[in-house]
Amino acid sequence: MSTTLFSLAFGVGTQNRQGAWLEVFYAQPLLHPSAELVAAIAPILGYSEGNQAIAFSTAQASQLAEALKSVDAAQAALLTRLAESHKPLVATILAEDVQLTSTPEAYLKLHLLSHRLVKPHGLSLAGVFPLLPNVAWTSQGAIDLAELAEHQLEARLRGELLEVFSVDKFPKMTDYVVPAGVRIADAARIRLGAYVGEGTTVMHEGFVNFNAGTEGPGMIEGRVSAGVFVGKGSDLGGGCSTMGTLSGGGNIVIKVGEGCLIGANAGIGIPLGDRNTVESGLYVTAGTKVALLDDSNNLVKVVKARDLAGQPDLLFRRNSETGAVECKTHKSAIELNEALHAHN
Repeated sequence: MSTTLFSLAFGVGTQNRQGAWLEVFYAQPLLHPSAELVAAIAPILGYSEGNQAIAFSTAQASQLAEALKSVDAAQAALLTRLAESHKPLVATILAEDVQLTSTPEAYLKLHLLSHRLVKPHGLSLAGVFPLLPNVAWTSQGAIDLAELAEHQLEARLRGELLEVFSVDKFPKMTDYVVPAGVRIADAARIRLGAYVGEGTTVMHEGFVNFNAGTEGPGMIEGRVSAGVFVGKGSDLGGGCSTMGTLSGGGNIVIKVGEGCLIGANAGIGIPLGDRNTVESGLYVTAGTKVALLDDSNNLVKVVKARDLAGQPDLLFRRNSETGAVECKTHKSAIELNEALHAHN
């Protein structure tokens, strides 16, 4: 048995009436757990090798807690609490970071991202969508859609209202983890699997998808699409958009460098270098024709925006008379972002 694992976590979750997993909550996921910890739990769980999601009983939870008392006090304390559970328990063990094969595995990787143990693009999420069932997220937790009507009737008969907050594959992040040092105005707009860095403020219209996020600090009033990572000190204005790998960006990794500003209702389909500014209302895609200007605002040449991807200190703007998209070096972006962050 290999004692060097990629990740391990003990979770409590929800299954439908056929015993299929709907979701799993991992309070303390581990990245690269110690060989001593793995050796202590393997005999109790019957684990030998590979990636596995192993259901275990409350009695086994007590055994695991005892086995880990001298190895990992925090995990031992967690297992002591899990031994009190009335919900199904699962130990998810990832020997390698490879394609997912089960719902508990998928939830573990989403937790690793939101716990800031791994940054976006830092692990394999291949095969994630088929393993995340589309469920009703309700005031009574996750419910299989095929069982929802019956649950609603049962609640009414008890004089209760079963409120359905959303129908989706992904739950909201804050039902599973609230990272330290963040402000989130509308928690429903942050999916589990988002990486929200310390010092980040996400306002009401801001949105952060899974496998995406912010280094922090920063102000997010726009959309951080799947796969997009926003660098330190960058701000996304109200209604702005970043093109993710699920919305037309293909395999291009769209990122926003440090100290950038994307104006209100603007958008990008190219990676931005450090200290870039995109004027409000301007959407820059890879094929956008951009007029490069010198310090005297004279035309140097016309290029496609993809040729400027990742370059620092650029201002993208639209000429109000001709409608042409223009670009010039823009040092004042630094001072502008410093002023914004002083009031985050």
